[in-house]
Amino acid sequence: MTTTAQHVPNDVLRAVRIGLRMSQDDFAKALRKAGVELGEPNDASKRLVQRWESGVSRTPRPVYTRALERTTGRPVEALGFALPVPRARVREDGSGGHDMQSGPEGVLPASGARETDASVVTDNYSGVWVSRYEFYSSSRDQTFEAKHHVVVVQHGNRLTAQSLPGASTNPDSPLSLELTIDRNVVTGTWTEQAAPDGYYQGARYHGAVQMLVEPTGRRMAGKWVGFGKDFDVNTGPWELRLLDTNMSKAALERYSRLPE
Repeated sequence: MTTTAQHVPNDVLRAVRIGLRMSQDDFAKALRKAGVELGEPNDASKRLVQRWESGVSRTPRPVYTRALERTTGRPVEALGFALPVPRARVREDGSGGHDMQSGPEGVLPASGARETDASVVTDNYSGVWVSRYEFYSSSRDQTFEAKHHVVVVQHGNRLTAQSLPGASTNPDSPLSLELTIDRNVVTGTWTEQAAPDGYYQGARYHGAVQMLVEPTGRRMAGKWVGFGKDFDVNTGPWELRLLDTNMSKAALERYSRLPE
């Protein structure tokens, strides 16, 4: 069955939910609980979650927006919805390299990605992967390595990756990637939210990434790119390695830990 342009699945939300190790019913229950805690009860249901993830409903009402943010710990604009609002500009932190300041537009949603012929995609890349990138921090004059365990969800030629909770060498710094695959070339964007009590004090960063898929289909390697504090373009290596194609709740629990 062909998906229409009006019903582009929200793979970002689905990946976040899977990363939280929740079924659609569990997620709906968590949203209702969040609504009670916020003092604005809602009627979230499994059916509503299905409508969001299938793309039938693209814009949640404000009462659900606040519940979604409380449940996931992420701003609603980072959950794959088509929101008619500008992205927020983050505070300048004076760092460089991979430490890039977000612009007012933020990261393109999945529905804004360039569509290619999905028929050229013959492999399924859904599963648990370990992400590793390197970046140079001019403010500390050092090169650092960051690793995350991420859940990759595939829909046609689009890949969405979300880090698992507690599965990063940078504590409390969730990572997401929105990618398009064309044969063995993977191109897209990344977003990372720095830890509130860490060196970058909760700043949100984003950039672009392009990788090549090895013939085995178990490794992607390439580079990230983005702007530094002095309007220079910085880059560094980035790779993804497949760990497990099993995305059951038990499997995800095994990888909700620091990468080795």
